[in-house]
Amino acid sequence: MKKIIFKVLLLVAIVNSAANAQVLNNDLSALSQIQQGLTSKRVSSYDHTGGTDDFIKVANDEKKTIFEVKGTGIINHIWITMAPDPGALNRNDIIIKMYWDGKQYPSVISPIGPFFGQGWNESYQYSSLPLSASPVEGRGMVCYFTMPFSNGARIEIENQSGRAIDNFYYSIDYVAMDKLPANTGRFHSWYNKQLTETSKTEGENEWGIFGKSGNNLNGERNYVIADIKGKGHFVGVNYYVNSPTPMWYGEGDEMIFIDGATSPTLNGTGTEDYFNTAWCPKTAFSNPYYGYPRVNNDIGWLGRTHLYRFHITDPLYFNKAFKFTIEHGHNNVLTLDLASVAYWYQSEASPVPPIPDKEVRKPMPLINIGDIHRWRNEWRKSKGNDPKLWGN
Repeated sequence: MKKIIFKVLLLVAIVNSAANAQVLNNDLSALSQIQQGLTSKRVSSYDHTGGTDDFIKVANDEKKTIFEVKGTGIINHIWITMAPDPGALNRNDIIIKMYWDGKQYPSVISPIGPFFGQGWNESYQYSSLPLSASPVEGRGMVCYFTMPFSNGARIEIENQSGRAIDNFYYSIDYVAMDKLPANTGRFHSWYNKQLTETSKTEGENEWGIFGKSGNNLNGERNYVIADIKGKGHFVGVNYYVNSPTPMWYGEGDEMIFIDGATSPTLNGTGTEDYFNTAWCPKTAFSNPYYGYPRVNNDIGWLGRTHLYRFHITDPLYFNKAFKFTIEHGHNNVLTLDLASVAYWYQSEASPVPPIPDKEVRKPMPLINIGDIHRWRNEWRKSKGNDPKLWGN
């Protein structure tokens, strides 16, 4: 009996000692913890002959698998670059797809440029915590989103650009393990693109320029960033706006519907407000969680703007469904060329909707000074070409 009591007391002492042990509590403290049962692995385009041709070629209309492994693991780093440059090779027409757990459907599908934070086949530097486009000119595309799988994973590239990819370099790092931690979700991402339609009754009545503005209570005709069925949490979006007017494009609010709600669960106060900025910005800015890496340099807000927000410390949770929408101008009064890439985790690998086809993905042309002058000329003709006509 005394031995049993002694063993119980010893066990209690060990538990109390562990409970009272000092634990570092800072962002880098986890790096000091030695992990058990993990092995670092990599799949890359390195030259297997030992030479310097560390790339693959992808013909036009070819699909090529760049990553395929069995078993259980977590991808924790992806780096990709390509040649020729975007002037000759359209990153908007190179599709990246990711498949988890042996599923035949992708849980990630997006043009490769927009996925990594490069809109309109442009190339510019961009820095956030999970995604970046690094020098030279943003051509090094990097992802640090963790991507778990328990029964294999596959990443595929599809070249729809109309020409060959002469040099496709990549390095994909992952950790192999026996079993994923409990409740580990699966990474998902989806691209959308739409030329929005103005209001038939109001026209492009932003800021009430043409009269009293209408109201939008239910999100009808909003642009859709994500429409998800299942359980998980939303972790961010890259949002690309091309405006054909110098009017401010961002009066539209985000409206987020959670678990089948018919009215918004989360209501916003303006596009720039959701992206953590204010007062119609035109300043390039990057934060680990949000920013404006590309802003238009044209008249007013005419032209192209790239915004991003990542919910790293503030994920948006849902149990059955999640629909993220945003107005294009207040009450959806503006015609805008919008594109977006949404990122989220679900409890299991699920299919995402098809993405718009190549023709729909094509960016609308930029409005230039010549276009504006031609519009002025039509206005002058409508007023009888009075030699002293002024702009108003």
